[in-house]
Amino acid sequence: MSPIDDSRAFAEQYVVEPENIATARHFSIELGIDPVSPAVGAQLALLSASLRAKTIIEIGTGAGVSGLWLLLGSPQAQLTSIDNEPDHHLAARQMFTEAGFGVGRIRLISGRALDVLPRMNEESYDLVFIDADAGSAIEYVEHGLRLVRRGGMVVVGNAVDHAIGEDVSPLDASAFRSMLDEIGATPGVLSVISPAGAGLLQLIRP
Repeated sequence: MSPIDDSRAFAEQYVVEPENIATARHFSIELGIDPVSPAVGAQLALLSASLRAKTIIEIGTGAGVSGLWLLLGSPQAQLTSIDNEPDHHLAARQMFTEAGFGVGRIRLISGRALDVLPRMNEESYDLVFIDADAGSAIEYVEHGLRLVRRGGMVVVGNAVDHAIGEDVSPLDASAFRSMLDEIGATPGVLSVISPAGAGLLQLIRP
């Protein structure tokens, strides 16, 4: 195992995952979903808390693992989560309810994110988390920057894997790297890729 792998393994083992999130992780695995890792989840909670987020939107609900982490950081926030798999939403709804988050706090929207996002209000969210397919990542980021308020944050999961072509096509990997280059050259936009899990791209909207 390389030093980088050792560092990642240590970071994952450092996180003590709350019981309700561990249960959601178990449901995710049963459904064949690959949830965010504990280290990624903990970082999402920290980012959410640092923003004092009141409104959060995520693309890719899964069984609620990432959503529960985001709400752990901002327990008073309202979470809007988009997924096109009804089974995912059924599992996620159960996990959110058991964690004490009622219907008024959680809005689950079924459908393709690229169909739903154009209907969402601009500059209405403190934090946008994108955990979806690499092929649409560029469009998701564009929507995310439109939806997030000034000073808000857009976060993209699996950023390192998308960039190096891990489990994505060479064309999608090239397009993702081009997006990273464009973001890096955009004046006023602060961006960084955290090595947590498969990488988290974090953008602050100017």
